[in-house]
Order: sequence, then structure tokens, then C-alpha cells
Amino acid sequence: MKVEGHPEYVACTMTCACGATYQTRSTKPQLRLGICASCHPFFTGTQKFVDTAGRVEKFRRRFTDNPAAAPKAKAKKRA
Repeated sequence: MKVEGHPEYVACTMTCACGATYQTRSTKPQLRLGICASCHPFFTGTQKFVDTAGRVEKFRRRFTDNPAAAPKAKAKKRA
């Protein structure tokens, strides 16, 4: 069996986008989170709009009334 088969398990600092930090253990010394229990709407009880990398705009562009922007349907093959 190899001696160095597993990564080192070290202390880790997780930092959220809201500024909250958590201490845990991981194979990486630092992790960055987009959302955590301190700022997630489910845990805080508040409505908060979270747009991850323009997903809402991408959805709106895809499903507009413009037929050129709508996704094209595949043609069905007859057997």
C-alpha cells in the first residue's frame, strides 16, 4: 500500500460572500462560499434575491417573446 495515497487533512477557514467565517477541517486550507447559513433566505427568514453569474438574465433572454432567441425544437424522426 502506498504511504502517501491520501491528501493531508488540515484546518480550514471558510469565508462567505457576506463576510461570515467558519473554522472546519478539509484538504484545502481556505474555501470561499457564495452563500451560507448566516445569509441564506431559508435560515434568515427574509427574502433575498440571489443571482448567480447572470442566470436570471440568461433565462429571460432564452424565454423572451422573440422567436429568434427561443430554443429551437428538434425535428422528430419517423420510424
